[in-house]
Formats: sequence, C-alpha cells, structure tokens
Amino acid sequence: MRNNKGPGGQRGGGQRSGTRDEGAITGRGLKTRVKTAHKRTLSSTLWLDRQLNDPYVAEAKKRGYRSRAAFKILQLDEKYHFFKIGGRIVDLGAAPGGWTQVAVDRVHSADGRGKVIGIDLQVVEPIPGATIIELDFMDASAPEKLKDLLQGQADVVLSDMAASSTGHAQTDHLKIIDLAETALAFACEVLAPGGTFIAKVLQGGATNELLVPLKKHFASVKHVKPDASRKDSAEIYVVAQGFRS
Repeated sequence: MRNNKGPGGQRGGGQRSGTRDEGAITGRGLKTRVKTAHKRTLSSTLWLDRQLNDPYVAEAKKRGYRSRAAFKILQLDEKYHFFKIGGRIVDLGAAPGGWTQVAVDRVHSADGRGKVIGIDLQVVEPIPGATIIELDFMDASAPEKLKDLLQGQADVVLSDMAASSTGHAQTDHLKIIDLAETALAFACEVLAPGGTFIAKVLQGGATNELLVPLKKHFASVKHVKPDASRKDSAEIYVVAQGFRS
C-alpha cells in the first residue's frame, strides 16, 4: 500500500519509521462459534461473534494495540505517508489510545524525537511518549490547553471523534460533521505548512460547509475507507494534505 504519496512540506526530515506493511493481517485463525447464553440478547451475541472472529481484533491483541482502530490509521499512513520521525501530532478523541500508540511508534516520540498529544473526555491510560489530557475537545478551554502543550506547530492533526449515535442517519451525519468542522478550525490554527488533517465523517462524505475550507486550505482532499474499517460501518475518513494558511 505504498502509493499515492501526498504533498510534502512536513518537518521531521522526511524519514519514514518503517518499510513493511504494518497495516496487514499476519494470519487468520479458525472461526469461533458463539453459543447463545440464556441471559444474553441476540444483539450482544452477534457483537461477541463479530469481536471473536474479527482478524483485526486478534491482530491488535497480538501487537499490544488498545483497539482494532489502530489499523485504520496504520493503513492510511501507509498510503499517504503523513507520519515522519520527529513529527508533532495531535490526536483528538484519543480514547482508548490505539491511534496515539501508532503515532508514538511512527514519530519515535518515546525516544524524544517528536511530540504526540492526545485529548479525550474519557480516561486514557498513560502511553509512554504521549501526553494525554482528559477533557472534552468541544470545551471552550480545550484548544488553548492543547496549544500550550504543543508549544509550536503540528505536522498532523487527527480526529477520530464521533458523537453518540441517535439512530437517525441524517442527525448522526450532521453531528459528526460538526465535530469535524471544529477539529478543522483548530487544525488551521496549529498546522505547519504542508501539514495533514484527518477526520472521521460518515458515508456521504464532507458537506459543503466542511469541503469549502478544506479545499481552500489544503492542496489535496480525499475521502478514504481503510480496509480495517468494517464493511457495515458508515464511517469514512477525509484526508487533507498540503496545508496552506
């Protein structure tokens, strides 16, 4: 998946932190059958079946990632090459920490060669090489607290934020777009020239309210669904590269 190299301009010497396809699954086991317990609902049985037989869940456990979502950002990076050794990363909606773990590994921040900052309203267990604050990003104080920790410009701003589902597709779409718009406004304040912004949206993609500033401030804007994103999930990601103020 080493193709479609995005616009450059990011700091960190342009070095990549690895060459192998780390977003790939190394092997699949036999399917595990889930017996329906007396007190278990059908929906919980189906969820458990999906978890037990999801190769990305198994691979995440094998590699020590906190969630299968780590493979989404790995696969996006293998395609668009936004993580650089020594890079400065902000992870919005970091819990449980899978994306943050990948960022730390890719920029080598645990060795003092980059900086990774995460934020989430949920508690995130400490990750060596990352600074994580427990706070709702939509809180008015959040952007300034992140800037104080960053102490400079960022190379990549990530947003895997998602509001609680209402079950109404249009409402859920508008809620997640609102989060993405807020994340974009923050990204435009902190990104270095040539930087990257990645945010979760839903199928249907970014609305005009989001696309207009994206296309204004970035040289390349793409909608992508990583292989690790479940086929039955409506999520896709907008990948914007080549930031220009």
